[in-house]
Amino acid sequence: MAAKSFRKKIRRLAKDLPESERYILRGQMSRAADSICLNISEGSNKLSDIEFSKYLNTSETSLEEVVCCLDLILDDGHITEPEFEGYLREAEELGAQLIAFGKKVRQQGIRI
Repeated sequence: MAAKSFRKKIRRLAKDLPESERYILRGQMSRAADSICLNISEGSNKLSDIEFSKYLNTSETSLEEVVCCLDLILDDGHITEPEFEGYLREAEELGAQLIAFGKKVRQQGIRI
């Protein structure tokens, strides 16, 4: 699953941030990455497809939070522009998958 792979990369990056970021961006970015997967999982067990699609939307929101954190650590000089661009491409791909899946769930009632 793309979300789990992305989560793993983001958590590895967060772990490598300086200790000064421990309670700021490191924790926030890790929690947001976890939230992407956790919301997909939690939503998949809801009784209605509308409810499930809301959880998928929350996953998308968490993904945007990760991207914002990436932008901040780029500004702070913790990653390079090419590294940022690589993470951003992966985030865009995952976001497109989440959006497409959410649309499919709402239109066709398809579950995981």
